[in-house]
Amino acid sequence: MKEKIKNIVEYNDNRLNKSFAIFIQFLIVVSVITFSVETLPNLKPQTKVILNSVEIFCVIVFSLEYIARIYVANHKPGFIFSFFGLIDLFAILPFYLSFGVDLRSLRVLRMFRLFRLLKLVRYNKAMRHITKAMLLAKEQIILFMGVTLVLIYFAAIGIYYFENEAQPDHFSSIFDSLWWSIVTLTTVGYGDVYPVTVGGRIFTFIILLIGLGIVAIPTGIISSSLTKVVEPNDNDKA
Repeated sequence: MKEKIKNIVEYNDNRLNKSFAIFIQFLIVVSVITFSVETLPNLKPQTKVILNSVEIFCVIVFSLEYIARIYVANHKPGFIFSFFGLIDLFAILPFYLSFGVDLRSLRVLRMFRLFRLLKLVRYNKAMRHITKAMLLAKEQIILFMGVTLVLIYFAAIGIYYFENEAQPDHFSSIFDSLWWSIVTLTTVGYGDVYPVTVGGRIFTFIILLIGLGIVAIPTGIISSSLTKVVEPNDNDKA
């Protein structure tokens, strides 16, 4: 019995597993669509009943899938606290926690239903490759994030000393300057806060150049790791 369930829920490239994967992906898309439809104003009571029924059906299937994966897992705590185990849990948990809570809390809980989109990673080969690549390069990514945070703080300090006197409302403190620092280093540049002094503009130009590199570095790290992940699989098939 356990082996039959394992052949269905785990990736074994058989007919049952492929059909199950397509069915789950379909339910994920349906549940996300119903989540969006629920936000429409002035929905008819009949429509709300249909949406609620669809949600209940999806949660039942996702719950059974979660229980089945725990059942067939060789190391059950390892699966429960793994990336996919937590995603499966967060995909159904908001529904069970929504009973007996106020409307404001219910809206927050419903937002967590978006975790269901991450379940698609398990069923998409390309997305699985990207996940493996990110895990392979996790040390480089952590180091990059640490350097980025330092640069953001450095940029906030610099622009504060350049612009504080000229624009005390926008750059009243280093903490207020962090918003400018983040949008500039990420090259988003909303334009709501910008330098007016010559020194501030020159400093901004330097920060923008650094920001272009910051955007490009993660792409290179993940692309390099993705090559290492994909090539062995292709060689195995050959």
